[in-house]
Amino acid sequence: MGMNLGGQGSGGGKRRRRGGGHGGPVSEINVTPLVDVMLVLLIIFMVAAPMMTVGVPIDLPETQAKPMNSDTQPITVSVNPAGEIYLQETKIAIDEVVPKLEAIATTGYNERIYVRGDTNAGYGTVMQVMARISSAGFKNIGLVTLQEQSK
Repeated sequence: MGMNLGGQGSGGGKRRRRGGGHGGPVSEINVTPLVDVMLVLLIIFMVAAPMMTVGVPIDLPETQAKPMNSDTQPITVSVNPAGEIYLQETKIAIDEVVPKLEAIATTGYNERIYVRGDTNAGYGTVMQVMARISSAGFKNIGLVTLQEQSK
């Protein structure tokens, strides 16, 4: 007939502590700070990873072009101020550019290829590299620049 409101048998709203003692150390791990730290690290690595992809030191020119969206890692061909050509981080001759690109292109002639030309590199050398890549049949060729800084 009557209802048991807050009696001892119903769980009554009070929590029981483990260990039985009052005011003792809590043996539970608080996961919230760990998750916060991991999310911050994830964001830092996501931002920093594209900057660490190519190890050839190139002083890229600055433009007002918007950044491109990238889903996969592109193949990069770099030209340094001395006119030396690098495929990813390996120095190659200009005659080897197309055969090596064809060998490593996973999606064939639709592979994204980024040409990185140093600001002080010869315009002719950069254009020769781009012309050879284009004449081989590669369709997605882009020039890499830095975002222009407002002064």
